[in-house]
Amino acid sequence: MDWLPLLSTLAGAAIGIVATLIADRNRWKREDAKEALRLRLDIYTQYTTTVKVLGETLRALAEREHARDDERALALREAFRDSGIAVASERMWLIAPEPVVKASNSVFHCLRRICAGYVDGTAVNSPEDRARWEARGTAAARMRKLMREDLGVGPLTERHSPLLDDYGDPATR
Repeated sequence: MDWLPLLSTLAGAAIGIVATLIADRNRWKREDAKEALRLRLDIYTQYTTTVKVLGETLRALAEREHARDDERALALREAFRDSGIAVASERMWLIAPEPVVKASNSVFHCLRRICAGYVDGTAVNSPEDRARWEARGTAAARMRKLMREDLGVGPLTERHSPLLDDYGDPATR
């Protein structure tokens, strides 16, 4: 009996099976990487949106007239707690790489300081308030830069709203 054709067929089948397994594994790795990227994009979008909305809410509450200071403090603390920033922050801690986590945590603490300042009676647009917002803006810009790098997106060449500063006032340049 001639074994050569049988061995050739078996070797060809083995090579085909191994090649298919390698191709499937590579495809799975690419899909897994894409899914991880999509997950980080969702988490980053949720976090940056929550940061933006919370900042606007804190400013609006601080500008609003309150019958008593304790009502203002309660409204500010409730807004911070109900904003979803804690959940968004925890998702960052679980999924994002360390530089992004540190940057997002810095933004979180800037918002805490803004809230605490308003609770303590800091006036909106006072020098102290503007310094806190400037720190938040710097921290947020760094966070977004690191997020974009992690997502493989190039850097921005201009601000999101180049004609407005972080206070909604025309930029003084």
